[in-house]
Amino acid sequence: MPEDSLITVTDDTFADVVLGARLPVLVDFWAEWCPPCRPVAATLAELAGEFAGRVLIAELNSDENPETTRAYRVLSMPTLIFFRSGVVVNTIVGARPKGMLRSALTAASEPYANR
Repeated sequence: MPEDSLITVTDDTFADVVLGARLPVLVDFWAEWCPPCRPVAATLAELAGEFAGRVLIAELNSDENPETTRAYRVLSMPTLIFFRSGVVVNTIVGARPKGMLRSALTAASEPYANR
């Protein structure tokens, strides 16, 4: 599955797409200069189909969207932040194996996860 299967969010669309989502949302904060960011994005794109309808998976270019990056104190790339009803419920910093990302998405998709 191509990386374009991920939803792209920006400083302008973040509140509507992420904070206003009825589903849990994973936001991948990435940067063009970040070597592990591309493989993480590819893995998330592979998992997007598996979690369709249960978790939205979005990406945000940190260099192009500094307001949101600063607001969530993202200092390292990649940083994955999980939101539920507009609230941060989990954060993963750095590249992780597909199995760990699948487990985190599964936990995020459970009705009473992280409450």
